[in-house]
Amino acid sequence: MHMLSGWFLLLFASVAASIVAQFFPKISENYISMAVGALIALIPVLNKMIPPFEPEVFMITIIAPLLYFEGQAMYLNRVRHKFKTILGIVVLLVVISTLVVGFSLAFITGIGLPLALVMAAISTPTDATATESVSEGLKLPKREQSLLKMEALFNDASGIILLNAMVLLLLRGQIDYSQTVRDFLVAAIGGVLFGAIAALVAIAFRQTLLRLPFDNAVNAMTMLALALPFVIYVLAEEIHVSGILAVVCAGLLHNSEAQRSRFSDTHLFYLNKGLIGLLQELLNNAVFIILGLNFMRIILDKSVTFSSWVWITAGFVLYLGNLIVRYLYAKIMLRRDRLGATVFSFGGVHGAVTLALVFMAAGLGLSSNQFNLVIMSESVMIILSMLVPTILFWFILPRKEYDSSEKDRLRQEMIQRAINEVERMYLPKKVKQSVIYDLHDQNDETSLRQFWQQWFYVSRKPAFDKTERYLEQQALMWSFYIEREYLAEQIEQQALDPRDLYDLYNEVALAEATVLDPDQA
Repeated sequence: MHMLSGWFLLLFASVAASIVAQFFPKISENYISMAVGALIALIPVLNKMIPPFEPEVFMITIIAPLLYFEGQAMYLNRVRHKFKTILGIVVLLVVISTLVVGFSLAFITGIGLPLALVMAAISTPTDATATESVSEGLKLPKREQSLLKMEALFNDASGIILLNAMVLLLLRGQIDYSQTVRDFLVAAIGGVLFGAIAALVAIAFRQTLLRLPFDNAVNAMTMLALALPFVIYVLAEEIHVSGILAVVCAGLLHNSEAQRSRFSDTHLFYLNKGLIGLLQELLNNAVFIILGLNFMRIILDKSVTFSSWVWITAGFVLYLGNLIVRYLYAKIMLRRDRLGATVFSFGGVHGAVTLALVFMAAGLGLSSNQFNLVIMSESVMIILSMLVPTILFWFILPRKEYDSSEKDRLRQEMIQRAINEVERMYLPKKVKQSVIYDLHDQNDETSLRQFWQQWFYVSRKPAFDKTERYLEQQALMWSFYIEREYLAEQIEQQALDPRDLYDLYNEVALAEATVLDPDQA
């Protein structure tokens, strides 16, 4: 019951963060989520409802589906085209960063080399959602944006494998290099193969189901799509291959499926698209709520010592070391110009996955003092990796400038033309009023008072009879035809950015689909 109430609170907090973010459009929703998490930690009753952080639970319930959905948003052919580059970033860059940062940390702070290497390994994985938070409202160069997303998809696995090796070095005083390489190859190749096989089996099953005369196939396939990342991750970890790479690979293959079967069942396509968008926002918010919650818990935890300032120095060394290595790698290996290298180096933002690796390392055998040092140092590094680019990018990157006034004007004219047509129709008064209200509602022009009037009316009065329902449907369908006709004229006249016009066209098409839904008849 305690665990269940904690999940409900986390869900409510994610929704609350989304609502609050609407009032502060210039502040990234991720920062607001962190503030909500910190607030929960400061309220004893709420803080007790959420159980202590468990990295395995976090990886299964939040990171696995997030990476799967991120994989679904990435084109497989783009990953194949950039395969050598990605491999270099998630293997070569991770190893170089761990060694350079680890030795630098030991030299500057006096921390033992094995522990310094553990801390360096933890600091290598980047977080795609955290990167988006520091570039909110700004235009990242497309090449760097794509590369940072692909890096964040794949480097979690290499970071975990390297962390295990460094912890063994810390605990046993030596490292078996051949065994480490074998473990990496087995985990990486095995994860990719398992994810590919699982995805192909799911695709074959889903495509077969689509072609069978089942009424509830849509519901079954939606449930399968939502359950798949959890199942793939758990099964992959059970056979000791990388669950992260498995879900990423499965997501990439399902992207190709979606491209070639989107018209086989449009209802399913839009339902899954909407659900995935909703889940991504909730899970993204949950990641940063957990991050803010744990930061505040660390600060409030009396067992975590603050007497030594080594952790602050270590946090700066971890951040600056990774920054320098990433910049040089981008300049030398990726052959980026100064701006591209700067964006790539500062865009490697760290988030909740790094924090999860800290707790994972604690479970592998870190002592209490070692854990305190690691968690405080990595926390400093995470905060710096989010704060510094948020400020820097504001000065070096162009802003996204979007003026919605023209789009809003066209939408209003489009709807008004449809209303004028309805006004000229011969319809029963209450049907005409209902249709005009719905058309105004397309543009959010109905007041709260009007909504309650309509709500009370439909709650107290008898529903339309069969003839009235038919007339209402036909009036709405004719209205949508008029709206599409208006948009076609605007497209011919090039009155607005084509993307905005197609957005308006999509709004009309979805409204029409709602009216035609047989369940609403």
